[in-house]
Amino acid sequence: MFGMSETNAERRMIRPSFVEEALDCLRRKGLPVAPVLEASGLQEAGAVSAEAYGRLWLALADAMQDEYFGLGGRAMRPGSFVMLCRVVLHSATLERALRRALRFLAVLLDDPRGELVLADGLAQVVLRDAGEARSAFAYRTFWIILHGIICWLVGRRVPLRLVDFRCAEPPGVADYRLFFGAPVHFACPNSRIAFDARYLALPVIRDEAALKPFLRAAPANLLVRYRYDAGLITNIRGRLRELPPTDWPDFAEMARQLRLSPSTLRHRLRQEGQSWNGLRDEIRRDLAIAALTGTKRGVAEIAAELGFAEPSAFHRAFRKWTSKSPGAYRKDLSALGPGQLAP
Repeated sequence: MFGMSETNAERRMIRPSFVEEALDCLRRKGLPVAPVLEASGLQEAGAVSAEAYGRLWLALADAMQDEYFGLGGRAMRPGSFVMLCRVVLHSATLERALRRALRFLAVLLDDPRGELVLADGLAQVVLRDAGEARSAFAYRTFWIILHGIICWLVGRRVPLRLVDFRCAEPPGVADYRLFFGAPVHFACPNSRIAFDARYLALPVIRDEAALKPFLRAAPANLLVRYRYDAGLITNIRGRLRELPPTDWPDFAEMARQLRLSPSTLRHRLRQEGQSWNGLRDEIRRDLAIAALTGTKRGVAEIAAELGFAEPSAFHRAFRKWTSKSPGAYRKDLSALGPGQLAP
């Protein structure tokens, strides 16, 4: 079963709509809500800290004897999350760990079943349901478990590029967009998350010694540690996104703005699994894709706006990011609607 630790008092709040959706799992099974609220130390539903939501998660799983809250084809019995972590722990790479995790979850839950699809430079985890679409909360819970584990395994946040839901928009849809920090679509052919495929080659750096403290802090650590709004990197991203790439400060100037020495900034970035050049590349890539798919500007114009001295340099960089030329990427994406899988 999950454990909980109060030693890391991160106070990001979980929205009331997520609390209500969790409690609805009890109501659908005809189980009383009051004992679960009491066990988690909550007086009533509302905005709560990640730690409080973690306690609610544990109390809910205990009351239902299901760590997936009755949302799957079969119950995810207490202890399943620990077994999942052990199944993936000794994988060599993130890709191997992810494939193992999806196979294990398919055996546990039977339905939905996740599949890793590689296309267009993206690693897409596609969930397929045997019947009707599940609730947004069901898909979100699956993503929290899976994404939290893979980020922990490689010791860094794996930023999501998109999050698709097969179901219709739920109440409080804005909360979903804020939570994931990526484009979110509803009423899609399948539910899926996607991230850059290059992350699949990252080595798994965790071992048995690291597993115990991870489990003690779960599930609160899954909710906050690898959220999109955590850490120094988000601060830097925000500063860079406020400026056109041609006006971006150099590394030394960014360190000065952050009131850090260059060596400290380099160390902090490394701790979060990132580099200065890699961070700027990610933002340029996102801006390039947005311009190619959302505007009719020419490739040369986009290259200049992104700070490339020559269009040929932009072409080389874009091929490295997506394995396609800018023109081919624009042509392929123009034929796809939101939520459709790239060929």
